[in-house]
Amino acid sequence: MPGPAPTEVHAPRGASALEIVWDDGERTRYTHRLLRGLCPCARCQGHSGQTRFVDGDHAELVDIEEVGDYALRLVWPDCGTGLYSFEYLRSLAGVDEAALVVGEVVEL
Repeated sequence: MPGPAPTEVHAPRGASALEIVWDDGERTRYTHRLLRGLCPCARCQGHSGQTRFVDGDHAELVDIEEVGDYALRLVWPDCGTGLYSFEYLRSLAGVDEAALVVGEVVEL
């Protein structure tokens, strides 16, 4: 059975955060710094299988689009495109952004 899916995505131009309303009623807010720092693309994360917090040059969200019924594609000016599955986005909701250290592995 698939997990929760977004019913609304709010990512206003010039904002510093993205907000998602999920079909189970949950509402989550993600700063661009968090999303950019935990971009799941191979360019940012490599192929180790571990997720590390990376310090991007620009945490400005350039574009966003839905990919099928399973992910959002977020585009950053300094890394390109990250494919964020809905499951991955939900796992980021519990991350303590203040505790993130550049280069350290993040347990999701």
